[in-house]
Amino acid sequence: MSTYFDSRDPACKSPFGAVSCGTEVSFAVFCSPEEEIIGGELRIFEEFAGKNRTVPLHTDGGAFRCVYTAPNEPELAWYGFSLTRRSGGIVDLGGRWQLTVYDGRGHTPEWFGSGVSYQIFPDRFCRSRIPDPAGMVGERTVHENWQDTPDFLPDEQGEIRNQDFFGGDLPGITGKLDYLKGLGVTTVYLNPIFEAASNHRYNTADYLAIDPMLGKEEDFQTLCREAHKRGMRILLDGVFNHTGSVSRYFNADGSYPDVGAALSAQSPYYNWYHFSRWPAEYDAWWGIKTLPAVEENHPDYREFIFGGRDSVVRHWLRCGADGWRLDVADELPDDFIAQLRCAMEEEKSDALLIGEVWEDGSNKIAYDRRRRYLLGSETHGLMNYPFRTAALQWLCGGDASDFRESMETLRENYPPDAYYSAMNFLSTHDTPRILTLLGGEPVPEDKPGRAAARLSPAGYELARRRLMVGAMLLYAFPGSPTVYYGDEAGVQGYEDPLNRRTYPWGQEDERLLAWYRKLGALRCSRPSLQQGGISYPLAAGGGLAVRRCCGSEVTVAVMNAGAESLEVRLPWSGTIATDAMTGQQFLTEGGVLRLSLPGISGVLLI
Repeated sequence: MSTYFDSRDPACKSPFGAVSCGTEVSFAVFCSPEEEIIGGELRIFEEFAGKNRTVPLHTDGGAFRCVYTAPNEPELAWYGFSLTRRSGGIVDLGGRWQLTVYDGRGHTPEWFGSGVSYQIFPDRFCRSRIPDPAGMVGERTVHENWQDTPDFLPDEQGEIRNQDFFGGDLPGITGKLDYLKGLGVTTVYLNPIFEAASNHRYNTADYLAIDPMLGKEEDFQTLCREAHKRGMRILLDGVFNHTGSVSRYFNADGSYPDVGAALSAQSPYYNWYHFSRWPAEYDAWWGIKTLPAVEENHPDYREFIFGGRDSVVRHWLRCGADGWRLDVADELPDDFIAQLRCAMEEEKSDALLIGEVWEDGSNKIAYDRRRRYLLGSETHGLMNYPFRTAALQWLCGGDASDFRESMETLRENYPPDAYYSAMNFLSTHDTPRILTLLGGEPVPEDKPGRAAARLSPAGYELARRRLMVGAMLLYAFPGSPTVYYGDEAGVQGYEDPLNRRTYPWGQEDERLLAWYRKLGALRCSRPSLQQGGISYPLAAGGGLAVRRCCGSEVTVAVMNAGAESLEVRLPWSGTIATDAMTGQQFLTEGGVLRLSLPGISGVLLI
């Protein structure tokens, strides 16, 4: 090109990507002589400050350069260049580049991003006994058969109550910690564990009580203590945007002795909610009346959740938890998140805060407000749904260059600590199971059909091979590889609650399980996979290579998601490359490694 600027090229912009407050950022635009460019300026808009700035460009041997000093406060800036021709004409390079300016003074716990995470839906992982629901809040039923399909049809009122339980509990999880250790797990992320009237427990009834079907507070303390002995941390799910209508605080049905907001306008909890017409009309999460939304700005609510000495966030950290994942972070005010993090760090200096955000969190607009999740005072990292989206598209026939572009956009936009503290995954409790999606089979139109659906033998074999490639990418990527319980064992299922089937103890896919164990061991033993930089020696069609480097240690995942075999040539400094997954060795010639990868396969080269 006669005029060249690439924000990812260090010759054009340095340092790369997001910068900390006050950093001097060097820019250079390269122009060929025939363009007759004689000057120009950098134009930058600092969105939070609402300021437009210009910085003159000076000529320097075919390049036009300037230095911009980032603001002293966190900022989201948008920039472009205006160049002037000798003739007086203007060349506008646009205002389409993002510069994230973050506060780099905060501490980010290193234990999360370098390790392996495992997400557990507590009711469905492991039970120590078949529970008796008598006396528990809600109209609960219990499946005696662990292999049952979860109830998925609406009741006679047309609602799905999610009141069928399988009885997974905290002692059951504690009893499987050695299994998790064998997978290389270092962080156990638990979906909600507090008392609630549903099996998913996102409709909290009592923030300060473990749901009795899961156990007691002592069981939670035991779980944390035993996990810590094995070098594992416990991450809790914080649902602070709404409560259950069946709860101590709202108490719509009178299940609790407390005077809830739905029972009296004099309730101590009344101001936690917004009633348009008390008691029947009130704000609710997405209009779901069983999930009344809370007023997060009310001082009493903030004091209860994180402000007070015995607040929810502080209490459970003292009981042994190591951090929180914030449910629907988009719907929590920025200062709520920032104050919550301060409370966490006062209680436990290396506590971790992860946010549920489904998009690029660096420039997210939610409810007409630009959010500040990653600018240094709020979350340490986010759930990386963009990773899942891009990986799934590539595994199902997309172009690897699209995956690289999507992930390089995140790497450019995110502060480095946030990029390396992302929670990466292929499935969650809110998505269909990855195996089901990778099988390439038609989706039944009705829910009974989807509930009964299982992949054909051919579909399952295709899905398993694709998942093995996807898992290799997951474990080779910066951020914490996060396994949704049962993915490693071959669990299938469409949307919830079909994606929340029980873990198939004794019926695991042993081939998949062995693959995940090997990946976990490699992730735990190789610094390059834990914290190394990333580059892409190959990203075209079905071929994708991810290179991680830390000091002299190099690990390269080379993968082929296409159906046909792929010939790959890679630069390699040693004389031998070894596939760490199988032990197979490859000779290099003249510093070049030649591989022939069968369709839907991969190697992890060391």
